[in-house]
Amino acid sequence: MSGKRKVLVVGGGAAGMMAAIAAADAGSLVVLYEKNEKLGKKLFLTGKGRCNVTNASDVEMLLSNVTKNAKFLYSAFYSYDSFMLMEQLENEGLPLKTERGNRVFPVSDKSSDVIKTLENMLSRRGVQIFLNTPVKELLICRDSCQGVLLETGQREMADAVILATGGVSYPSTGSTGDGYGFAKGAGLSVEKPFPSLVPFVTKEDYIPKMQGLSLKNVVLSLYRGKKRLYEEQGELLFTHFGVSGPLVLTASTVLSGSDVAGITGRIDLKPALDEKTLDDRILRDFGEAKNALFKNSLGKLLPAKMIPVVVRLSEISQDKRVNEVTKDERLRLLKVLKEFPFTVEGLRGFAEAIITRGGVSVKEINPGTMEAKKVGNLFFAGEVIDLDAKTGGFNLQIAWSTGYLAGRSAAECPKNAFCRKETT
Repeated sequence: MSGKRKVLVVGGGAAGMMAAIAAADAGSLVVLYEKNEKLGKKLFLTGKGRCNVTNASDVEMLLSNVTKNAKFLYSAFYSYDSFMLMEQLENEGLPLKTERGNRVFPVSDKSSDVIKTLENMLSRRGVQIFLNTPVKELLICRDSCQGVLLETGQREMADAVILATGGVSYPSTGSTGDGYGFAKGAGLSVEKPFPSLVPFVTKEDYIPKMQGLSLKNVVLSLYRGKKRLYEEQGELLFTHFGVSGPLVLTASTVLSGSDVAGITGRIDLKPALDEKTLDDRILRDFGEAKNALFKNSLGKLLPAKMIPVVVRLSEISQDKRVNEVTKDERLRLLKVLKEFPFTVEGLRGFAEAIITRGGVSVKEINPGTMEAKKVGNLFFAGEVIDLDAKTGGFNLQIAWSTGYLAGRSAAECPKNAFCRKETT
């Protein structure tokens, strides 16, 4: 091994590629195994194919957007934050731009350009890449990981192994939970995986009638009984099964893995207007169309696709003349506009989940190195760990940061003596 420390990386997604780059930069001989026919298969889909690579925020803001086990990420984020990533990618020839909400994208709006940049980085560093090469199991001896056994039956020995196998979201990209099995085989505990950053299935029959309608700058609130669980402003999309869009995906992190019975949602369609101001606006619109039918009076307030639904929920006869609408009826309309209701029946599955909640327990991993506490020379990075965050590039930054820290640590930690005992 020419005196160099040999590091094996299992998984060629964002975390795995960054781990390989970091380990190579630290002077290690690095070999990367990917079971798919190409690298970055899931990365290609992120940001609707545009790849929201990170969020241009300081570490405290990054941590505040992590929805589970944020404290675990202090060392990772401070070792490699979003600005370090952006500088490195731009130095490697990938121009970036920052959009609303500090979301960072390649200027080209092509996720393929991000993947090409990472592939070039791996190539220039001499990382050996083996595609279509699934790993069967870890080779562990005397509480130390000594390498991997490939599906072909070939053993590959090394000084350290980094598992960056992802979760179980988007299984078509190869995220099928392999890393959980490897971790359990090594005696580590794994938190049950659940889909997260995922759309809601709703109960009401009027939701699908608005399929395809996107609402911007609305406020979504979730309640369990009278207790408010979530409230945030942003964009929401109605679908044939329920609601989706950035607001809903982020809200799903509150519900992921929990019983959704009794969960209701409210959408404030006009958050910029308090009730009195909105009532004045309705009165003004009514005044301009005194003889119009109620169903034809809401065009300035609502998108066309939503009007029949709001008319129905207001319980005002659609054929009633505007000048005949009573104050009580108008206040019912006002309530619908400020508290448009729906009921959550469930969350969509892993096939539509952007990330996985659950994975290798953070209690099993040293947060300062990403090394397993019970098994030496075994490191973890990315979605295989029980970590998740809101939308906006935060989950990819978790992948980059943990990948970087795992790669540096795997390359630099003291070399343990090889175990020569044959492992089955």
